Amino acid sequence: MLFNSFHFLIFFIVTTSLYFSIPYNQRWLLLLLASCYFYMAFVPIYILILGFTIVIDYFAGIYIEHAVGKRRKLFLIASLIANIGVLAVFKYYNFLNQNLSLLMHGFGYTNPIPYLEILLPIGLSFHTFQAMSYTIEVYFGRQKAERHFGIYSLYVMFYPQLVAGPIERPQNLLHQFREKYEYNYDRVTSGLRLMAWGLFKKVVIADRLSVIVDTVYNNPQQFNSLGLIIATVFFSFQIFCDFSGYSDMAIGAARIMGFKLMTNFNQPYNSQNIHEFWKRWHISLSSWFKDYLYISLGGNRVTIPRWYLNLFIVFLISGLWHGANWTFVIWGALHGFYLVFAIISKGLREKINSLFHLNQIPLLSIIITFILVAFAWIFFRANSLQSAFYIATNVFTGIPDVFNKLLNHQTIIDDFGVTETNLLYCIALILFLQLIHYLQRKNVYALFRQQPNYVRWAVYYIMVLAILFLGVFENRQFIYFQF
Repeated sequence: MLFNSFHFLIFFIVTTSLYFSIPYNQRWLLLLLASCYFYMAFVPIYILILGFTIVIDYFAGIYIEHAVGKRRKLFLIASLIANIGVLAVFKYYNFLNQNLSLLMHGFGYTNPIPYLEILLPIGLSFHTFQAMSYTIEVYFGRQKAERHFGIYSLYVMFYPQLVAGPIERPQNLLHQFREKYEYNYDRVTSGLRLMAWGLFKKVVIADRLSVIVDTVYNNPQQFNSLGLIIATVFFSFQIFCDFSGYSDMAIGAARIMGFKLMTNFNQPYNSQNIHEFWKRWHISLSSWFKDYLYISLGGNRVTIPRWYLNLFIVFLISGLWHGANWTFVIWGALHGFYLVFAIISKGLREKINSLFHLNQIPLLSIIITFILVAFAWIFFRANSLQSAFYIATNVFTGIPDVFNKLLNHQTIIDDFGVTETNLLYCIALILFLQLIHYLQRKNVYALFRQQPNYVRWAVYYIMVLAILFLGVFENRQFIYFQF
């Protein structure tokens, strides 16, 4: 069930209305049943996979809490194996098998292991990581084991963030299912505004940009450097609006009912370096890797070479988390390289910044960071390694030809394959997004709340009309559903 579908609209209205109509001690059951229905709307049979890991982790949490010594670790390991095993089978089995076949073929052998004809369950990596955080927190004594099976199941299956996050920690979410939330007008309107803004980012900006991005990335050899650059920049904003739009809708839907989900995005393209970018982009995942993988590897409390290796390992695994394809691995490796290189070159960069007073031009750092991030997105979006390397090696090499055409008064838009009006429309949407981010940083919303009702409601109606008339309603799946 997609957030940008009429099906979800009806589901959301019915579920939320019932939520405020029944006694608060029965609401967990309503939300659990609603979440089951929400998940089964994709592929019904896959709820059995979710149920399997829920049962394993529920009992593992209790056994970990009661056990002592090595038994605690054994129960934790059993839980992790169950969760990672599900990921390995449904997400990585064919990828690993394919690479094994290539390796064996190189030595003249045939791989006897068959491929599996299976679909990847929606949001598998998200709810798996959320479940793993529960048993890990119980193991370290930072969270008590949940005895109520229904409440624990709801923690894993809570429909707003079930298939694409934010990836919540048990300390933040579990206790909220026992609290009583009354209907609150300000909270409800705040949640609806956030949902509307998320839907706008998805159907008006992201899905509009995707038309151009898909055209170019599906046939990159047909476009010049300008086309490749524009498509790459557009994809950078497409994936941001697509994913942050989902997060906004998830946080907004939960807020209406009284639940507080963690912030998942904080204007990442305003970052002045890659380290800051990862503090602003997909915050729930980056903090998950930091707390459970990076620190476990030793973090920066090790020798300098090992510290670099730890960073690189984390981003390699992060890339693999996103997809069972070498393009994602290279995307993660690029970000790992960016961070390691930034640490190594810190002294030199500080001298250059001091010499030329570059620290006084933060916009320059923002632009450089965006270029690095956008270049890495090439491997994230490309349909294959071959396409990714073609785009990466040709994205700048054809720029002289573009300038020659401009000097000779030749058109460059035809080579790109879109009308000038459509191109300007997409650029205007990106500028509008940046304007809203600027206003958010200036806390204009506080001033907006002080305006008369007719002003505020006029803005609401304009947003709704903009979504209805400017949106692309083709039930386009959210990009991160595939992870």
